[in-house]
Amino acid sequence: MGVGIVVRRAEPEDYEGVWRTFQDESAYSGTLQPPFASREVWRKRLAEMPEGDFMLVALVDGQVVGNAGLHAAGKSPRRAHAMHLGMAVRQEWQGKGVGTALMRALTTLADGWLNVFRIELTVYTDNERALALYRKFGFVVEGTHKSYALRGGRYVDSHSMARVKPKTPPV
Repeated sequence: MGVGIVVRRAEPEDYEGVWRTFQDESAYSGTLQPPFASREVWRKRLAEMPEGDFMLVALVDGQVVGNAGLHAAGKSPRRAHAMHLGMAVRQEWQGKGVGTALMRALTTLADGWLNVFRIELTVYTDNERALALYRKFGFVVEGTHKSYALRGGRYVDSHSMARVKPKTPPV
């Protein structure tokens, strides 16, 4: 982990810090979150986290500087082995180890404590920093979605990436 970065499970009272992260254009423009989300939206999301979802926050000096989560990939029991990953880091903390700390925590959780064999994500094709981070943790591009999402008035492409658990437990 980077110096001074603490990663822990998100608590409902973290909503203000998560909301603050998504006030940053560089954070929300890399996700499907719209600009101008209300504090109440984030308060409700953290207070009513779906069973089986895991939201983590990264803190520096007690302040939330990023968040990441693992979310059920679907309701079908045939997809119980897969989770979807999402992440956002405040601009001033990008490139300083926050994303690495969050990814390390999520992959350790998935590999060692959850019945997760496959982690999936989508990332915009022009987000080189995120692509490098995901590759560092074993994610590979499985396909490209053309005109995937509207961002700043333009449709942008995204990659589907996945990481299959490096080792399977013995039978």
